[in-house]
Amino acid sequence: MLRTILITLLGPVLWGTTYAVFTETLPVDHPLLTGAMRALPAGLILLMLNPRIPPLAALKRHAVIGFTNIGLFFGLLFVAAARMPGGLAATLGAIQPLVVVLVLAWLVGRAPHPVQIMAGVAGVIGVGLLVLSPEADPDPIGVAAAIGGALAMATGTILIDRWGRMGSVLETTTWQLIFGGAMLLPVALLVEGVPPAPGLTEMLGYGWLMLLGTAFAYYVWTRGIGKIGPSAVYLALASPVVATAIGAIALGEWFSPLQWAGMALVIGATVVGVSIGRRH
Repeated sequence: MLRTILITLLGPVLWGTTYAVFTETLPVDHPLLTGAMRALPAGLILLMLNPRIPPLAALKRHAVIGFTNIGLFFGLLFVAAARMPGGLAATLGAIQPLVVVLVLAWLVGRAPHPVQIMAGVAGVIGVGLLVLSPEADPDPIGVAAAIGGALAMATGTILIDRWGRMGSVLETTTWQLIFGGAMLLPVALLVEGVPPAPGLTEMLGYGWLMLLGTAFAYYVWTRGIGKIGPSAVYLALASPVVATAIGAIALGEWFSPLQWAGMALVIGATVVGVSIGRRH
């Protein structure tokens, strides 16, 4: 099981590079298009590895997963990243484990384990200590987008756990990316228009997001949910840790005592949340 957790953790680790890649290499005034360009080509690349169309019943469920976990989430994620400091967006996004725990409790009609709730709260506090700065300016649209994105991904996590076994891991990953990207692309073009032709820097940024940050990361993430269950969502708390570490390295800085305390809370919340969630 430890091997499965470590492999699944590669997904959030790669997601931790998303904010830096987006803000440093891609057009931040086209967040919806960035989300579509991250998803649709990645899904088509995976389709070449398994060129098979699933049955209609499976396609319908993949489409719903694609809408929530990819189309809606990616669009809101990049809108939040474009309008707010990454630390504030990451702190709001850290509510995902709490959402998953509460929704699952409602679905199965059983109260969540108190330790799961405590781990979720500790994760939000830990991410806040790690990445939040006093200068953070909460943009209302950005705040709404970050919270909406967290709700969308939490819903997608639950749906993958419930429906993901209709096909292989590769198939589920492929079609949620294709559907999600295809849904987001026309909205992006209608709202934002066509961006300037990408240069070498933009091409490299898109390439990183498509291949490693999306195709590979979502494959190991979907696989992990199938093996670990919805409590894998606690592993997503690693994403802001990686993003903060990248920022610190880029600026030649070191973590403050509060940031170290935040990292300890995040790690503890992740370990406890995953282990209690599996047993519960």
